[in-house]
Amino acid sequence: MDNKPEKCSMCYNDYDDNQLRPRTLPCGHTFCSQCIDNAIKNGQLTCPSCHAQHTAISATQFPISYAVEAFVRKLKNIQQTQEKTVPAKKKLRSMLQEQKSSISSLITSCEEVLFQLGEYRGQLGDWKTHHLQLQDRLYALVEQNKSAMKLLELEDTSVVDMTTQGEEGKTQLQAMLGSLDTVNTPQEVDTTIDTADECSTKIKDWLEKCQELFPDVKTVHTSVKVQETIREALEMMTTETGATADPVHLGDSASNIMHKVQQIIREIHQKQLTVEDLRRMREPVKSLVEAGWVLAVKRLMEAGRVLAVKRLVEAGRVMAVQEDQDGCRSARITLQDGQLYLHPLLRQPMPAHAYTLQESEVVGMLDPSCTLAFLDLGWAGSTRGRVTIRLTPDTPLARQFVLLCTGQRGHTYHNTKLLQVGNKGQPEEWVAGGDYKSNDGEEETPLLPNFQGQYRESLRAGAVFAWYGPGGPRSAQFTITTRDRQGGYQWSRVFGDVVSGLDVVRAAVNHSDITEVTVVDCGVVLPL
Repeated sequence: MDNKPEKCSMCYNDYDDNQLRPRTLPCGHTFCSQCIDNAIKNGQLTCPSCHAQHTAISATQFPISYAVEAFVRKLKNIQQTQEKTVPAKKKLRSMLQEQKSSISSLITSCEEVLFQLGEYRGQLGDWKTHHLQLQDRLYALVEQNKSAMKLLELEDTSVVDMTTQGEEGKTQLQAMLGSLDTVNTPQEVDTTIDTADECSTKIKDWLEKCQELFPDVKTVHTSVKVQETIREALEMMTTETGATADPVHLGDSASNIMHKVQQIIREIHQKQLTVEDLRRMREPVKSLVEAGWVLAVKRLMEAGRVLAVKRLVEAGRVMAVQEDQDGCRSARITLQDGQLYLHPLLRQPMPAHAYTLQESEVVGMLDPSCTLAFLDLGWAGSTRGRVTIRLTPDTPLARQFVLLCTGQRGHTYHNTKLLQVGNKGQPEEWVAGGDYKSNDGEEETPLLPNFQGQYRESLRAGAVFAWYGPGGPRSAQFTITTRDRQGGYQWSRVFGDVVSGLDVVRAAVNHSDITEVTVVDCGVVLPL
């Protein structure tokens, strides 16, 4: 249908200004609104021309191709000019129809933009509500700060009063000390000693009272906790007062308003965290000790920043993202027992107020000489444990394993099942899994072009190797040995070893049906 641009290439009907308006998909192909609506299934749309996948619930989400409409109108005008014999009345009707079409097109455009403005106003309303809520919380912090300061003022007044009493008592004692050197008669001695005893008793009472009164536990506790709370809140602020926003390229002027809003938010979030923030999560305390007191204040500020990042990670608000022609995929970054984990890239909703980093930068943190990957195994509706594997990345099989644990190439071990157990109960016992494509052990596509390399051999339980050999149609499938091999030949093509969680693998082997065991999660360990 390339020689008939005025027709939809799916239904072969001429475009019009109503249900058959031309709309352009993100992949660049144009079809009428009616065909797009008919092709949408379960929120997904497959382009009939290039088979690209798009997310949509209505054809109105895609922009009208005004260029096609203008081109169609131009063709019609040319046809009308060439039809010399058309009666004048018919030409007039055609002109009127064209004007009606133009007006209808503008009305439709107005309706679409009005709808977008309505969505945008709703978002602005939500943000205003959030600002009011934050304002209330800030007022609460200010009130807490005022209460803490009032307690400190009362405590300071008490300290001043007690200081005055102590200084007066000290002066009296010093005077008495001088008097003891000048007395001569027994009567003067008795009087002076009585007066000295009285002053000493007052000072002793003063000393005891100081020990009882200070410090006031409530005052100190309230002050320190309020300071910590406010300091942590301030550390979470990533934009300085008066800072101007960096320019953001918003792309095509025909883009949806809310799409532009989301792009701005995404750009802001990507600038709020860096890989260095993750790397420094363990540095500040050590650096503070080494630096002494000269850089103490600076180091404490850095520690506050790291604490803020740590809390964001613990709250599940830090994500690694990768964008391609099909949209955005994201990977969770989690912290468990002081260890940082990168989970696989998936098409999933982003958490509210998420902070993002580029997946490529996060993966760049991996130690080139040794990589730790993990597989979480589960069955019977629950996760049973984590298997951590030390890989040797200088082998192609290990590099492919990392790609499938992180999902960088679009495929992942996530939600794959274990396939079979070999030599169950025997010294050569092993379990296999990792069919990312069909999940049934059949052929799949390797992710790397060349798998030649120097692989190890092993007799030990926990060895991870490729049963079917490097580069074959099943080379992405992995095998884990669960028992030491007793003599004979060794397991070959070994590219990793289980360092923890071998008991989880053995428990999976003993499950009644190995194909019910699933890799419920996977990823790599990020060095801090």
